[in-house]
Amino acid sequence: MKTRKILLILLLCVVCIMSVVPFPAGADTGPKPSVRITFRNMSDQLCYGTLLSKEPSTGPSSVWDGDEEHIYNYGYDIEIWQAFVEYQDTDGFYFLQEVWQVNETGELAWTYYPPSPFKILLYYPETGTFVVSGVYERYAFDSYFTVDMEDVQFGSVEQDPVPGNSELLTAQRSYNYGWELVSLLARIVITILIELAVALLFGFREKKQLLLLAGVNTVTQVLLNVLLNIINYHSGWLLFVMYYILFELIVFAAEAVLYCLLMNRVSQRKRKPWLYVVYALVANGVSFGAGLVLAQVIPGIF
Repeated sequence: MKTRKILLILLLCVVCIMSVVPFPAGADTGPKPSVRITFRNMSDQLCYGTLLSKEPSTGPSSVWDGDEEHIYNYGYDIEIWQAFVEYQDTDGFYFLQEVWQVNETGELAWTYYPPSPFKILLYYPETGTFVVSGVYERYAFDSYFTVDMEDVQFGSVEQDPVPGNSELLTAQRSYNYGWELVSLLARIVITILIELAVALLFGFREKKQLLLLAGVNTVTQVLLNVLLNIINYHSGWLLFVMYYILFELIVFAAEAVLYCLLMNRVSQRKRKPWLYVVYALVANGVSFGAGLVLAQVIPGIF
């Protein structure tokens, strides 16, 4: 009867995991790299921004080829588009017809195939002024930059007959490593608590048993989550999930072997080795499924 209950729990866990794992449906599905620029101390003056590209195209975005059917000016006036098209960058970087109004949000977010390397270009239509940055590159799958506009001084086109010659914008990398560390610790602690809760359901209640389980889980979860954080930083969420599945299988195998070797040594009540294998499978299945669900509920942490 106990065996049937355990097998039933295992089956339910497998079903839950399969139901929440996102599988790619096509060649272009899944997240794409992004570049997000935050502008601090930006004035209320109407301002549009874009990223200039070293290459004439990236993803679906490309330089205008002169064909009116290939004009892309979604959400802004054609005069704004025309101004960007006529802008001539001193380093030969291209305008790919992607424009954002940035004075209201203080942000420029290119979330689908952003160029790299790139330049930040701002345009103030009320004065006909362009402000440009130096050359930057994406440094992570989701690259964050911050530009402080407080010290940016510029005049009109009449004062600067060749706008854009001076690199006036300076961007700083602003990836939130502190929050990533907090989320890493949160994932590790929550996973260990879940697996200890499953251990209680399996009848592992002795102090030495729980200490052993907590110790093994601490080591495996630290290694697992550090590796996943590195993958997510460089390659994004989709590859993160793929490796999550692979690494969880490796963790399950390692924990099952360790439990079979060590649990009976610290336990007053000896158990069959297969029970420790089943526990490792169920505990990792529950924590894996819970992690994927919480990743949708609390994306800032998971």
